Amino acid sequence: MSLKVTVVSDAPEAPYEQVRAQIAEQARAGVLPVGYRLPTVRGLAERLGLAPNTVAKAYRALESDGVIETRGRNGTFIAAAGEAAMRESAAAAAEYAQRALRLGLDHAAARAAVEDALRAAYGGSA
Repeated sequence: MSLKVTVVSDAPEAPYEQVRAQIAEQARAGVLPVGYRLPTVRGLAERLGLAPNTVAKAYRALESDGVIETRGRNGTFIAAAGEAAMRESAAAAAEYAQRALRLGLDHAAARAAVEDALRAAYGGSA
């Protein structure tokens, strides 16, 4: 198993987003198992022909999403992404529920807003 990332220069997504999405998907699919050590920012940047800041931005987003964890000088590793995603999703749902309540939405209206947002996010397939 090894990290496979390609960046398409004329893609609509920014290079950092391409890197972020590919690493996240490989972690989610188990291609990159929990504990897998990622290349350094500089190493991956050189390999992909990107600026180190571009890879650093992708790594920061992945860390914020709980997909990877940085252990200082020991490196950057794939975290338990599924668990982190579920925790973050639950926190976002709780925050939304509190806001919907403050706005005076009833249960049906709050649920409908979520369903509409999911349909939009998933291109109408939710």
